[in-house]
Amino acid sequence: MKAIDLFAGAGGFSTGAVQAGCEVLWAANHWPAAIAAHSANHPDTVHLCQDLHQADWTKVPAHDLLLGSPSCQGFSRARGTHQPRHDVARSTAWAVVSAVECHRPPVALVENVPEFQKWALFPAWSAAMQALGYSVSPHVVDAADCGVPQHRARLFVLLTKSKAPLILDLPKKPHVAARSVIDFNVGKWSLIDRPGRSKKTLMRVKAGRERFGERFLIAYYGSVKGGRSLDRPIGTLTTCDRYGIVDGARMRMVSIPEAKAFMSFPASYILPPDHKTALHLLGNAVCPEEARTIIEAIKAAA
Repeated sequence: MKAIDLFAGAGGFSTGAVQAGCEVLWAANHWPAAIAAHSANHPDTVHLCQDLHQADWTKVPAHDLLLGSPSCQGFSRARGTHQPRHDVARSTAWAVVSAVECHRPPVALVENVPEFQKWALFPAWSAAMQALGYSVSPHVVDAADCGVPQHRARLFVLLTKSKAPLILDLPKKPHVAARSVIDFNVGKWSLIDRPGRSKKTLMRVKAGRERFGERFLIAYYGSVKGGRSLDRPIGTLTTCDRYGIVDGARMRMVSIPEAKAFMSFPASYILPPDHKTALHLLGNAVCPEEARTIIEAIKAAA
């Protein structure tokens, strides 16, 4: 199966597709850092660094599977309720329609946050796909159910030329504990009780100790205030440092190698050397193992 990857980012969708036996012919993104990372890990793929609103789809190679991850920032709850709700990020979803209209691939798979379905124009977007001859089948999948050591609910909209929407039979794998990823012998640890440590952090550590003992996770923002057990998958990783690891009197942030593992990227996957850019790419990525599981289910149902 030959595939293309729109809004390819670091390459999670592409990596999962390759693991599922696909050949990724072409990938595009507007951010040079994303294209550099994708190129380093998928050197045989043709790459385009461009705003996909301006893409010439006739120059894209023929393919059997279109993968697309339009920007989720306009839909995600992580954005916050104070942010304006109309922006260019939402319009990236229409680039997928344009690509599908040009090539009419047998299958397209579009990933986004579950809130994408609540977008006021989602019915119009779906109707556009239906007008092109596709059945629209939304699936909300938690990456943890695919064996990824992270709870990460994402929407995968499956577009097929079948008469009825195709409902995938996805296996539900055992959840993988966060402790399986964390190496307590490496990393930049610091004392918890040090000058300048915020009161909110100290309160979260105290609450975590009361529930989980000496070793646990804490979230620096979000709804989790009292720590998180290491015996369950980590919560959703974002584009900024979110989770810290507490080990007795010391603590540190989740490292990039650990973040790669929490996202199910191979340990050998090449990312930019600076922490901020690498984490941004990972936080926006599709989990490869989740992508592989879904694409294998599509191939099995074909």
